[in-house]
Formats: sequence, structure tokens, C-alpha cells
Amino acid sequence: PGFAPPPSSTGIGPSSYPPTTGAPRPPTMPGPPLPGQTAAGPPASQPNHVSSPPPPATMAGPHPGPPMSGLHGPLPPTHPPQPGYQMQQNGSFGQVRGPQPNYGGAYPGTPNYGSQPGPPPPPKRLDPDSIPSPIQVIEDDRSNRGSEPFVTGVRGQVPPLVTTNFVVKDQGNASPRYIRCTSYNIPCTSDMAKQSQVPLAAVIKPLATLPPEETLPYLVDHGESGPVRCNRCKAYMCPFMQFIEGGRRFQCCFCSCVTEVPPHYFQHLDHTGKRVDFYDRPELSLGSYEFLATVDYCKNNKFPSPPAFIFMIDVSYNAVKSGLVRLICEELKSLIDFLPREGNMEESAIRVGFVTYNKVLHFYNVKSSLAQPQMMVVSDVADMFVPLLDGFLVNVNESRTVIASLLDQIPEMFADTRETETVFAPVIQAGLEALKVAECAGKLFIFHTSLPIAEAPGKLKNRDDKKLINTDKEKTLFQPQTSFYNNLAKDCVAQGCCVDLFLFPNQYLDVATLGVVTYQTGGSIYKYAYFQLETDQDRFLNDLRRDVQKEVGFDAVMRVRTSTGIRATDFFGAFYMSNTTDVEMAGLDCDKTITVEFKHDDKLSEDSGALLQCALLYTSCAGQRRLRIHNLSLNCCTQLADLYRNCETDTLINYLAKHAYRGVLGSPVKTVRDALINQCAQILACYRKNCASPSSAGQLILPECMKLLPVYLNCVLKSDVLQPGPEVTTDDRAYIRQLVTSMDVAETNVFFYPRLLPLTRADVDSDSLPAAIRNSEERLSKSDIYLLENGLNIFVWVGVNVQQSLIQNLFGVSSFSQISNALSTLPVLENSFSKKVRSIVDMLQVQRSRNMKLIIVKQEDKLEMLFKHFLVEDKSLSGGASYVDFLCHMHKEIRQLLS
Repeated sequence: PGFAPPPSSTGIGPSSYPPTTGAPRPPTMPGPPLPGQTAAGPPASQPNHVSSPPPPATMAGPHPGPPMSGLHGPLPPTHPPQPGYQMQQNGSFGQVRGPQPNYGGAYPGTPNYGSQPGPPPPPKRLDPDSIPSPIQVIEDDRSNRGSEPFVTGVRGQVPPLVTTNFVVKDQGNASPRYIRCTSYNIPCTSDMAKQSQVPLAAVIKPLATLPPEETLPYLVDHGESGPVRCNRCKAYMCPFMQFIEGGRRFQCCFCSCVTEVPPHYFQHLDHTGKRVDFYDRPELSLGSYEFLATVDYCKNNKFPSPPAFIFMIDVSYNAVKSGLVRLICEELKSLIDFLPREGNMEESAIRVGFVTYNKVLHFYNVKSSLAQPQMMVVSDVADMFVPLLDGFLVNVNESRTVIASLLDQIPEMFADTRETETVFAPVIQAGLEALKVAECAGKLFIFHTSLPIAEAPGKLKNRDDKKLINTDKEKTLFQPQTSFYNNLAKDCVAQGCCVDLFLFPNQYLDVATLGVVTYQTGGSIYKYAYFQLETDQDRFLNDLRRDVQKEVGFDAVMRVRTSTGIRATDFFGAFYMSNTTDVEMAGLDCDKTITVEFKHDDKLSEDSGALLQCALLYTSCAGQRRLRIHNLSLNCCTQLADLYRNCETDTLINYLAKHAYRGVLGSPVKTVRDALINQCAQILACYRKNCASPSSAGQLILPECMKLLPVYLNCVLKSDVLQPGPEVTTDDRAYIRQLVTSMDVAETNVFFYPRLLPLTRADVDSDSLPAAIRNSEERLSKSDIYLLENGLNIFVWVGVNVQQSLIQNLFGVSSFSQISNALSTLPVLENSFSKKVRSIVDMLQVQRSRNMKLIIVKQEDKLEMLFKHFLVEDKSLSGGASYVDFLCHMHKEIRQLLS
């Protein structure tokens, strides 16, 4: 029965498709329709709206538990297990797995399928346990690769998955925390790259935070002469440069040009051709390091001043009435003592300033010599200027009492305001002007509540229109409604003025337009819809604290150089580009990634491989100009099999999502979705045709390291940007679109395929998390409590039959009906289960760059619809296919391409 798939691929065999061998079929049937497709079939142009058949009458697979009630439809036929699954190189699943740990019995759901109209169900349905499981792949990688350090000395090594905890030892290539690639073995020719359709991309996080056990990049100071560089292509000295002529010259590894070694840098070579000071110099032995930049690398050829932080607070009626203004002022009193500072410095070099605004702007003089702060009002918002030079930006320690007095007074001053209208663009202009006058870079922290409809530059109108969804005009919802903000962003980048935006909307606010400056200056947007003090203040304050304290570089420019044969052609992220090579960011923090796509412009060779060098020029928080360099060497191949053996699916999905999310700015969403499906079908069809050993067309064969591509791709297709449910607002979609564009690979991984943990199975005596389970309703048991996290939210789902003692221990109430949906934190109770669950929540919060909102969901409650939206292996309400159906659809697409 069936061929075994070749090693390094996964076969999903004829438990689902026409058997590869066996009795011939009656001649009348043209073969059963694929699961997920009724005989008539939906129009082929709607790949995401595959109508799924009713589930079989009993649960397929190793699920104990009650049969599903109220379901009609034949039992799945029992095939002998098909010997198609050998243990693979990262052994994702053996032949037939026994009952899996951490899956409870079946969760019957609401049995209303039986009465569905339509043709009779297809006779077969894929068993969800027989298709590739993300959980299994993640677990296998952890057990295979989690214990050994990842040593970066070898070219083209694929790192462990982002979900695996591992220690990195830098021995000449940048850590995967800084750079991850879609493939670590790239095709030698552009024809081969086109044939495979695998995008060649790197996700780069230049200022990534390292765990405490890893060494930060060394800072190299070459004095006034600055870093040693190639004469022609200006690449920086790195481990791949070749020293020749006894060490007097070096040949560039990027462009092959030969450059004289400056006399002060000369050193003899040993018998292998290496410099004898190789181990003493980070730039010769490590993949990542920093150079102290000379004055030539600075604006206007003078060293920069330390940056400034300006806090700009909306004091309109909504902001005051909700308690937000008082909350911000209280927090800032203590937060200004935690501004970022250089490692060994006593205090931060960053100066601070304060502005409040509604229809007009109020600037505050907080000079240390004043007894009381002074307020200056600028009501001519059409021509913004800063009304004071001295006393606006101050040192925190010197002006501490004046600042404290100001922050006490602001909530009182505006307590009785009746002003509901706000301006927005003039606020950014005011901050920009202040930084210009002070001749420094910096960051604006803007706290804003409503659509800026007051008469002023950058005034907006409410253009929200749900009727545009699924039309050709849908793309306008993602585009800014005026070009004013693009021009403003350009001015901000030129000054090094980064904008972080905290939004508190109660209705449409036009994130697509308000976010333009934030997005193009490398800033961050935080959104708290329907902000309420009691439920949202902790999340907001945690975000604000982290945002103010985190490492950030200012006035940054990044350039990616490559060895001959490939070049960087496309860039994704929060930045501005005025030419085709320089990625400019007014600010770049430790959470931001830039994704770079490469294309061939010549042939590569298997011998020399391919090299990338990412160079980031930036100003540190103390005003020091630095260069951070990351180098990475990749293998090159003439055989497609080598490409498919060295891909990284999580990085591939990160790139594909960003590419698609940019696509919606210019094309109908449906076109973007179809293109995604088509590209992935081509990637898998090329593998099937060129790398897999022959087998029947009834078998779907996936490359081992890409076997999760279908499930993850389906999650991207069903995401709110590409397929919104009815409750998703236009602002939500614009917000998520911008958020995902700067995410690293670990963040997109959990965002698209959330982590689902059975809390009731947690070991209260150990520090570890309970083993995750797959994102599907049929994995949930009524008698358990589960936690689901996706990087933005944490859901705690409580089954209707959970033991009363567990409810008491976790929620402090005596029955299921008494659990409150309004909880935004779990009560602190003195018992081991409560402590364990709270420690799990804390552990997850620490791993994420934003504070996740905690939402309690009771089974069969109205909030359960929202929760089910994140069970991504199931069919979605907005028409997204289930994993099983989508896999069948992908198989059909691949077969069409191959025929």
C-alpha cells in the first residue's frame, strides 16, 4: 500500500486520497471528491472558502471519549496503516502514533451539523492526527537541538527553531537572534531560484536583546582612523576577508578588490594564512561586533548631542474623563528616573520635555531655577513653532522638583475641560521643531485619543467604510487618506525624530493615517481600544515602562552588502528609504526587525558560498556614534534537494506574511491571497517534481523542513488583514498590518499559530510549562482549563465541567457561573495551582515585547466566538478553511501544476 516517501520528506498517504494500490474502483465514479470539496465544488477562484464536509460520526484517531453526538455521515473506512512515514531526519512522526499525551477526550462542540443541506458528505476525511503537527515538530526540535550550544563557526548551518531554547556561541557568523534566513543553502543561479520559487530573504534584528548567558557585541575603537574597510565596496573588516602578501594587503570577500592594510593595522600571518592576532580582534574572529564611529560618520561632521524624550499628552475631554491624563502624569513622575543609560553611567544623558494639547498646544518651561513650571500656549496650529528655547528640554535630576510639580498640576488644570476636539500633525511638528532647535535626535511619546478633526494641518475625516471589504477599493482602507503625513515623516527622519504612539480610541481613529509617521520613523504603535482604567491600566503602564526603558539607537542608517552574485532588492519594516540601498530609521529599538529580500544578479559558486554583511550606523542613548556589524555566510547549491534540505519555514512565513501585508496596499485582498497560495503550491510542486522519489499522485509529499508550510500559510491567509471576521475593525486591520511588518520570527510564529497550553495538566511542582496542544476545538476537553497566547492576548478558557475545586483555586469563586469575564488579571490566591498559573502567565509576558491582554473565556459564553477565532486549525467564521481542508486544497493545486 503506497510508496514510502524519500528521506527528508513527509508523505501524507492514502488514508485520505484514492489508495495507491488495491481494488479498482467501479467505473462509474471519477474518484471521490477531495475532502473539503463537494462533488460540484466551489468555484476554483475561492480557495479559502472551501466548504468542509460534516465531521465523521466518531472521532478519528486516538481520542478516547464520547462519540460526537448528532452527526450523520458514514464512518471513515479503516485502511491498514500505510507504511509511508519513516522516521525522518527530525523525526516528526512515526507510522501511527498511539494516544498522544496532553490531548483530552473529544470535545463535542455544538452538534448542529447533521441538518446541513447539500450533497452527501465525501466518503473519506483526513485524520487530523495523520497530518503534520506543529506541536510535534516543535517538541522534536527541542529534544534534538535544545541541549547543545549552537556554535556559529560553520558556514550555512540551519539554526534550531525559534521555539527551542538554546545558547549561541559566536565563532564567526552572526547569531540567529540577529539574523535568520529563509534558506541557508541558496541556489547558484537565478534560473534555479525562479524554478523553486523559494524567496531568499533574511530577517534582521540588529539590536536584538541577548539572554544573560551570551556575550554582548564587543566595541572596537580604532581611534581617529576609524574602521578598516574595502576601498571599492566599503565593506567593513570581517572574518571572511582574505589577507595576502604576508599580511600587507587584504582581498575583499564581497567584491574581490585588493586593499592595502593601513600601517597601524598590520600584523603577520601564521602558516595557515591567518593573522596571528586573529583571536584578539573581534572583527576577525566574530560574526557580530561594534566599531566606535569617527566624526566622518556623523551629521554635518560633528559628534551628536545625547537624544531627548518629549512626552506629549492629549488633554481633551475623553482623555481627562477616563482618568488617562492623571494616570500618565502619575507614572511619568517615577518613570523619568528609568531612562536608558550607557552601561556604566550614573545617570541617563537623555533630556526630557513636556507638552499637552487639545485644539491648541501647551509647552512647559521646567527650568531648574524656576519655583513653578510655566505654561506657554501656541494657538496658531497652522504655523507651529516652539515658544521657548531655554527650559523646555531639561536634565531630570536638575529639574526634578519642577517636573514633579508640573505633573501634579496638569490633571487639575484640565479637570473641567469641555474641549472634545484634537489636532495631531501640529503635535508631531512641535516635537520635531524642539529637537531641531536643540540640535539633537530623540523620541516623541504621544498619548492620543481621537480622530483629529479640529481645523489644522493634517486634519482628517471619518472615512471608515465596511462596505469596501472584498471590493477593489478595499486597499484604500490601508492607505493614508492624505500625503501630508508622508512628508512630515520624511522631515522627522532627517532630524532623527522617532515617534511612538499610544492610542486610546473609543471609535474610528484612522490608524492607517495616524500611524504613517510612527511607521516611517521606526517607532511603535500601542492601541488600547475602549480604554478603561480598572481593566487596562496595568497593560498600558507595563507597555509604557518597557517602551521608555528599552535599548534604542537614534538617527540610524542600515546597509546590507552581499558577495558578488546576489544583492538586496527589497526591504520590509518600519523605516524610510530615500534611495535603493539605505534603510533610514529615526529610531531603531531592540524589538524591531528589517526583512531583506535578495535576488541573483550573477552566478554563485558552491565553493565560495554567499556572504551578507549588515552594517548599522546609529547614535547610542548617551550620544555616542557607533557601527554595529553582523556577518553571515551561506552555502550555495546546484541541486534543488540541497535548497529544500536547508530551509527555515518559520522565517519563510515571516517573509511571506510581510510581503502579503504590503501587497494589500496596492491590490485587492483576494489577489494577494491567491498569489500566496500559488507561490506555495509552486514551491511544493517543484520539490515533488525534482526531489521526491516517484509515488502515486494520491500522495501529498512535503519536504521535511517545510512540512508545516501548509498549516502556517493557512494561518496567514485566515488572519485579520487578509480575511477579517465581522467584529474586526478597519483600525484593527491597519494596526496589525503595521505590527506584523516589524515582527521577528518568534513573534510571527506565535502570532499566526498561537500557543495553547492545558493548565489543568501543569505540574505545580516544576518550573516548566505544560506541553502545548494543537489549535483545534476537538483538542479541548470540557473538564479542563486552557491558556492560549498569541503575543497580543492571553485567553484563559474554562470548560463547563471543570472541577469546582479548580475554579475555587484559580478564581476564588465557588462555581463556574460566578467566574467573572471582566477580570483583567488572575486573583492572587495562596494555593499551588493559582501560583503555578500566575507564574506561567508571568513567564509568557516576559517573553513578549508587549504586555498581553488577559481575557477570561467561559465555554458556551459570548466571548467564546472570539477565542475560537484563534483555534487556527479549524474552519473560521470569516470563511477560512480548516487545516485538513486547506491541505487537500494545496494538494489539488500541486497536482494541477504537475499535470
